Formats: sequence, C-alpha cells, structure tokens
Amino acid sequence: MTDTTRTVGVLGTGIMGAAMARNLLRAGHTVRAWNRTRDKAEPLAADGAQVVDTAAEAVRDADVILTMLYDGHTALEVMREAAPAARAGAAWIQSTTAGLDAVPRLAALAAEHGLLFYDAPVLGTKQPAEAGQLTVLAAGPQAGRDAVAPVFDAVGARTVWTGEDGAAATSTRLKLVANSWVIAATTATGEALALAKGLGVDPQGFFDLISGGPLDMGYLHAKAALILDGGLEPPSFAVTTAEKDARLIVAAGEQCGVRLDVAAASAERFARAAARGHGGEDMAAAYFASFDEKD
Repeated sequence: MTDTTRTVGVLGTGIMGAAMARNLLRAGHTVRAWNRTRDKAEPLAADGAQVVDTAAEAVRDADVILTMLYDGHTALEVMREAAPAARAGAAWIQSTTAGLDAVPRLAALAAEHGLLFYDAPVLGTKQPAEAGQLTVLAAGPQAGRDAVAPVFDAVGARTVWTGEDGAAATSTRLKLVANSWVIAATTATGEALALAKGLGVDPQGFFDLISGGPLDMGYLHAKAALILDGGLEPPSFAVTTAEKDARLIVAAGEQCGVRLDVAAASAERFARAAARGHGGEDMAAAYFASFDEKD
C-alpha cells in the first residue's frame, strides 16, 4: 500500500457498487470485485478489476473492504463468510443502507475479526455514483482514517464525518433522515402527476405555476421527466430498494417513538408498484401505484 493507493475488496457490484468500483480503478486503486451473481461483476474486468468467485477471495490481503449490498442482513451473511479471510487491521467500509438494528451486529462481526469498522452509507444515486460525486457519511475510528480517506475521495465529492464509533450508527441515522425526505419528495411527485392526469390537468401548467417559487425544486422536475418521458429504465434507484429503505425508516421511527405516516404509505406504494411489474424501474415508478391495474 502506498500513501495514495489501496487494494480494495468490493463486495456487491449492483448500480452503486459497480460505479464505485470503476471510480476506485480510475483513481489507481487495485480492485477485487465480487458479486453473488458473477455476471454482474464481470464487466468490471474490462476496467481493470480482478473479478473473483468468492467474497473471501475479494477481501484476502485487502487494505480496505467495501460492502455495497442490498441490506444489512445480506451484508452480515456475506461478511460472515468473507471476514475470516481478511487480514487483521484492515478497514471495512460498510456502505449498505443497513438500518439501525443491523449496524451494531456488523460492527461486532468486524471486532470479532480485528477489522476497523466504518459505518459509511452514501447519499446519491446512479449518476452521481458514476461521476464520483457521492456524499459519504462516515463514522469510525480516527486511527484508520488515513487508510479509508483515499477510498472516500475516489467515490465521493464530500465526506461528512459523524463520529468515531461506527457501531453507534450515527451515519446510518443521518442517511435514514435524508432518505425519508427523498422518499417523501418522490411520493409527492408521483401523486401530483397522477392527480393531474385524473383531473385532466396538463402537468406543464403545474410546473409553470410553481416555477421559480419556494415550491419549485429540481428533484421534482428530474423525477417527473422520468415518468412523463418514459425514462424509468435503467433505474437510478430501484422501486424495490426504495421500498426496503422506506421500511427501514419506519422501523427507525418506531424505535424512537416517532410515527412516520408518509414513509409507511410510501412503502406500500412501492410494494404495489413492484407487484405490478415496476420493481426494477426507477423509484419514480411508484406513480403507477395510484391507478387501478387496468390503467
């Protein structure tokens, strides 16, 4: 390991993980990539990654392990298999949106194998991930930050440190708050457009009405365009993943005595959209949950 380059084992090469792996390669890091479905990792070989068959191979002798998997349960399952092959003292960057219950268990697994644990979810979707413009929310020991900083710099434009104890899930807490806003805005966009359709209102009239005022926002226009122009595939953030995150948000609220009606309703909207065949589309496809199946 030089002062600026690392050997990074990347576990999970979906929309986000693949983009992060490519940015690590562009920054000069050595990347060993693994995905449960190897076909999803294979394209990274053309970018210079070493695509391996097992998670253990990916983390063996790595300076840094980066997990970007579906959820906390999956991350725990994969790392139980991989961690025994990792070298003591390696840093584990856990970027999966895992939820409050999972993070302490992941941190305990890291401690069991002598790994430095960083709770480090990211804010951003496909496009900023591909551009290396994610915001990294990080919590973990000061002692290992020199090892992880070049990785964060390669995948993100900004790193926000939230604490020194990854097990406390301070970064995950902040990510869930941010995602609650993203999900609420996505739900509101879809419902406004659905109501416009039902009432025979031209969506452009709505956009013109709020243009330049405090109710206007770039996110509304971005998600509305996907719905109106048929740009829901490939997704920036899939419906099924949004449902998972919405349920994590609701569970986090329940733990602290906060009722989150919008997040709970959004989870059900995502579930209905997925049941109608939109699960792999962008989360904006929750729009279709507003209509009967025949529509």
